[in-house]
Amino acid sequence: MYTKKVIGMTGLTALSAMALALVAQPAQAKDSIKIAVPSFLSGGAAGPFGVPARNGAEIIIDAANAGKLPAPYSKKGFGGAKAEAIYIDESGGSTKQVAEYRNLVQKRGVDAVVGYISSGSCVALAPVIEELKRLTIFTTCGTPRVFEEKARKYIFRTMSHATADNVAAAHYVNAQFPKLASYTGINQNYAWGQDSWRDFDLSLKLLKPSTKASSKLQFPKIFAGQYGTEISAMSLDKSELVHSSFWGGDLEAFIFQGAARGLFKKKKVVLTVGGTASYRLGKKMPNGIVLGARGPYGILVRDRKSALNQWFIKTYKDRFATYPSGPAYQYAQGVLAAKIAYDKAAEKAGAFPSQDQVIAALEGITFESFSTTVSMSLNNGHQAVTENGYGLTKYNNDTGEPEVADVKFFPAACVMPPDGVTAVDWIKGGMKGAKC
Repeated sequence: MYTKKVIGMTGLTALSAMALALVAQPAQAKDSIKIAVPSFLSGGAAGPFGVPARNGAEIIIDAANAGKLPAPYSKKGFGGAKAEAIYIDESGGSTKQVAEYRNLVQKRGVDAVVGYISSGSCVALAPVIEELKRLTIFTTCGTPRVFEEKARKYIFRTMSHATADNVAAAHYVNAQFPKLASYTGINQNYAWGQDSWRDFDLSLKLLKPSTKASSKLQFPKIFAGQYGTEISAMSLDKSELVHSSFWGGDLEAFIFQGAARGLFKKKKVVLTVGGTASYRLGKKMPNGIVLGARGPYGILVRDRKSALNQWFIKTYKDRFATYPSGPAYQYAQGVLAAKIAYDKAAEKAGAFPSQDQVIAALEGITFESFSTTVSMSLNNGHQAVTENGYGLTKYNNDTGEPEVADVKFFPAACVMPPDGVTAVDWIKGGMKGAKC
């Protein structure tokens, strides 16, 4: 009887010890996670935008998995887990993207989504993302509406929105062309083009009240491809400067057709997304265009000597035989933000983190990206701000490479509205609080 009792007590003690050990030990590290990367992989936006974007994401995912990112990001994996990338095509419209997103989350079990180029995609997806509760980092889409319409828990955007592009363009034009008296625009006839023109027009009127906008603005249909009528109208218009937020294949078609008709010799031209065409067009890009890259990316920052930037340029050029353009930087930046958040959350948790822990780690952080400092300072820490800049296109015959001259960067506090204020209200209110 005594012996049985001792054995029983010993067994209970052992079981209790095992239970305590299981409670005390951190959870096992997760071996892998799935990250979906949507970008345009077919259609007119693929070559200028989607493929470079995908390539930028691929480089960072591969380097992070191998522990070969430069310091301070050299820790292997994403919170210790290897990332499996699922690259999907953003072409086909917003209805298709909503269906694809549901499939990614509900059937393919992705842990996070990093990407999206089109503002239309992002606006359509925002409520679906909040419904399905999956961490999603918007890398490129420009519309301010994502966070102006509603607070978001599961959505982040790791670059400034399009208001910064057009406010910075107005600042640059005001500084570069002090005698400018008139301007016009050609922008695609949907929200992106209309909003881009609105922000540029309002900003230039504020900064340079003596200038006058043309009454004959051009708003061709998106993906029209042929702009002969519009180019003729602008050539006859007395306005001195043309503003355009064209992107993708539309942008390149406009440049070729405008150059053939002498538009770039007759007018000063501002291309807010022109950076995507620089390396692709090379010598065929007209000199003297006011060129933006939707932030401090691509050709505008090729000469920045930070170790991280030079590593990115070399790694990208070695793999893809060209310099990284803006979309490559933007997607790389989004993936880097995801890695930073997973690593930070894992360190704090002492184990592979939950999605909520990753979200908490990403909210409000400031980090050094490849070409600039990114501060997740707006919209409850979900919207990034960065500097934004422009330069003048110039082809260097000696090196055989495109360049930009007279580059000027404007700080985030100069070109982005403060927290809680919509873009339109901020500009119409005189850009109160702007620090330029």
